[in-house]
Amino acid sequence: MIGTIVNTVCILVGSLVGSILKKGIKEEYQTALFTAMGFAATALGVNAIVQNMPNSEYPVLFIVSLSIGGLVGTIIDFDGKFKKVVDRFSKTDLSKGLSTAILLFCIGTLSILGPVESALHQNHTYLFTNATLDLVTSMALAATYGIGIAFAAVVLFCWQGAIYLSATYIAPFLTNELMTEVSIVGGILILSSGLSILGIKDSKSLNMLPALFVPVLWFLILAVFK
Repeated sequence: MIGTIVNTVCILVGSLVGSILKKGIKEEYQTALFTAMGFAATALGVNAIVQNMPNSEYPVLFIVSLSIGGLVGTIIDFDGKFKKVVDRFSKTDLSKGLSTAILLFCIGTLSILGPVESALHQNHTYLFTNATLDLVTSMALAATYGIGIAFAAVVLFCWQGAIYLSATYIAPFLTNELMTEVSIVGGILILSSGLSILGIKDSKSLNMLPALFVPVLWFLILAVFK
């Protein structure tokens, strides 16, 4: 699991460096960073959608995924429960930054296929690339929200660790078609998180997390009836 460990350490280091920088940044500059992170998340989300939408074989699937996933997530209220936990340790908007960090670090081709490649072929390229990106991103997020962003490293380790340990079983299901649909939904979640940071629309991105599993269920159903 060397790739996942490196990825986790990079987030921890980036969070530490970013939190140190935050202490020396004036409030107006922190606000500028806050806005920059909002635009960055929005741009990354749009990019994921635009890149993958033309390759979708089921153009309506993302709509169904968001509808079902959003309904389930709202009933369970992932966002509200997450915010209550985070607010016990921070009086700032850390919950917004942390939810954005988790989405950026965990929902993407590199973070999903990386552990599979690492486990089956000892190829850590995906995860090392992801680690480099996450190092920079965690620095920027921590400079805006503080050291609490480091908690995202724990989530990433558990996420990639679970994929790594089950790689043999899930690899056959991680087709290009499935990853395309998951990337579209993931891009929309990241986009919604960016809009929330910018104060444009608080769409409670975490409540839509179950939407990521709808494409998986769809492809499993297709596999059963083929």
